[in-house]
Amino acid sequence: MLVGGKNLSLLGRSAMTTPGVSRVTDRPQLDPVDPADPLKDPTSAEYRELEQLQRRDREVRQHEQAHIAAGGGHVSGAASFTYETGPDGRRYAVGGEVPIDTSEVAGDPEATIRKMQAIRSAATAPSEPSAQDRQVAAEAARREMAAQIELREQQRDAEIPADSRRARDALSSYRGVAAAAAPTDEAARLDLVV
Repeated sequence: MLVGGKNLSLLGRSAMTTPGVSRVTDRPQLDPVDPADPLKDPTSAEYRELEQLQRRDREVRQHEQAHIAAGGGHVSGAASFTYETGPDGRRYAVGGEVPIDTSEVAGDPEATIRKMQAIRSAATAPSEPSAQDRQVAAEAARREMAAQIELREQQRDAEIPADSRRARDALSSYRGVAAAAAPTDEAARLDLVV
């Protein structure tokens, strides 16, 4: 609105005028600097603390949202947050966690591999994974490798004919019995002495 040649704000909107042209844009209304109010004085410690808490709150919420978005069906609950009260009396998130089901899929190594890959992806989804995030990713990688070994063993066992499997099992049993029956060095020496 143009009054006496000056621009006036309209409830958070800015009225910009040029002769013959009027334009209204949405912009947040900025709080004026008020040295009497420490929360509006950029030089005060309270103002700086409030800015830090607001920034940390945004970072924490984005971090946990990244876990939720990447975790998909493996996320087993809502994000929970640890809060700190700011100088303005409001609570700000300073820490958080998202519960994720990290258990293996019993009897299905292929499904376990896919699940562990998804968990690793969810754990490392934030731009700056925490130490706990990296630990979860490492554990998922370890379980994924174990599932890959189990899958290869299952595939190998499926390729071996039944007769060969019986022969392999018999040979393994024979080796076990032979190892148990083998004389120790001490027993061999006793036989030589007698």
